[in-house]
Amino acid sequence: MTGINEKTKLVKLGLEALIARESGKRLAQWGGSEKQSRPMTRRVRP
Repeated sequence: MTGINEKTKLVKLGLEALIARESGKRLAQWGGSEKQSRPMTRRVRP
């Protein structure tokens, strides 16, 4: 199914994917939570 034959490698990749997904959810929940903040200026590289 995944093409990965080593159990250890498969578990490691699965855990990394889970952590990345849950971190993304947590960041999405924080989005827009600071109502008094102002938009940040971004530097444009030449």
